[in-house]
Amino acid sequence: MPILTVVYLVSFIDRGDDDCPGNAKLQGITTQLNLTGHEYNIALVRWNDGYCVFECPANLVLKRLRPSRWVSPKIIWMPTLTRLPNFYPQLVAVRFLLGTAEAGLFPGVVYYLSIWFPRHMLQYRIGIFYGAASMAGAFSGLLAYGIGFMSGTRGRLGWSWIFILEGIATVVVGFCAFFLLVDFPATSKFLTPDERSYVIWRKSKSPRYSLQYDNSSVGEEEHFEMRHFWAVISDWQLWLHILIYMSIVGPLYGITLFLPTIINSFGYSPAISQLLTVPPYVVATITMYLWGLYSDKIQKRSPFILAGLICCLIGYAINISNAPSGVKYFGTFFVVTGSYAAFPGTVAWLGNNLAGQYKRGIGMAIQIGVGNFSGAIASNIYRSQDSPRFLVGHGVELMFVGMGLICVPVAVLSYVRINKKRDELQREALEKGEANKYTPQQLREMGDREPSFRYTL
Repeated sequence: MPILTVVYLVSFIDRGDDDCPGNAKLQGITTQLNLTGHEYNIALVRWNDGYCVFECPANLVLKRLRPSRWVSPKIIWMPTLTRLPNFYPQLVAVRFLLGTAEAGLFPGVVYYLSIWFPRHMLQYRIGIFYGAASMAGAFSGLLAYGIGFMSGTRGRLGWSWIFILEGIATVVVGFCAFFLLVDFPATSKFLTPDERSYVIWRKSKSPRYSLQYDNSSVGEEEHFEMRHFWAVISDWQLWLHILIYMSIVGPLYGITLFLPTIINSFGYSPAISQLLTVPPYVVATITMYLWGLYSDKIQKRSPFILAGLICCLIGYAINISNAPSGVKYFGTFFVVTGSYAAFPGTVAWLGNNLAGQYKRGIGMAIQIGVGNFSGAIASNIYRSQDSPRFLVGHGVELMFVGMGLICVPVAVLSYVRINKKRDELQREALEKGEANKYTPQQLREMGDREPSFRYTL
């Protein structure tokens, strides 16, 4: 619980401070800077550049450093950087630096959780972490609405007070995380020696697993070598999972960044639009937790990702149509819920199927880093001239959803085929009485290609 509590606060404050729905603070800056045309979209997308490029190196650094020493400075830098720009070129540069500062935070925390929990207990824990983002999305709308009434206080506009008040909370949590975030099971001080041994043992044993091994510790090695990197980028499942990740993240970024704009196109005022963003995020958070619990219980990821994609399909199909405004608002619930609730599963699924700490850490960082380029696309597809139907924006999001509806079944069929083949080979070996022909070191180096490893569906 101490682990999840600190991680939840880290995500809640971090996500609430900058990239929550509508980017009220960023929009405030862009209003002051008199941005025109696509300059606002360009400022948004520059964050993705730094974020995507530095994801993988950040996870390698996390393995070298203690998580508490790596995560805390990132949290403190983020609100500080966003307060700097006075001119448009500065805004673009700061957005890039902000993405660089945040790079590695999410994949680092997911990798960090994978060190503490068995692979079939991972999605709910990732859901708790990322659920803070959706809850921050809900509270961001309320805070933006409430703090907006402070406009004029001490000569500052309302959006600047949002920076100040939420930024203070971010810095405080970042400072506390430096002391409260527990690094690794083997070095934790809040656990007794027996409890530390149990956590480490539980990582390698799972009574509900068919072979009585969780296999999350298969291929675990203590020293990084370049072969770990090459093993990741030459693995077919990484690139397939990047496409699956993009199919969820594209709709997620699109709805997160532009939900108030979409609701505003229904005829509501900006203040009411901010308030109306709250209910979809509350529903999404509850659904995310329920799906995470049930996914870990049945030890399957794909059904929930498919369910999320179908929700997004329904929601975007409603919003691209000529349906009444009330129906379109109802459709936003499907999009927010589907994208947010399915997101932890996309990360957990690849993490479950990559064995070895370094391969898992590098693979998850590349998946999130490369996959987030879909967020860069989503930052540029909602244009003011397309209001109120946003044919281009909703159409591109439907393309992402269609890509996922193809890739997820392909991944499932591939895993089923490989698992059946390994079952047959193991059965034949047992019938012939053949001893294991691999040494323990060879099995560790094989990682998820080790004969007894079974892929999660």
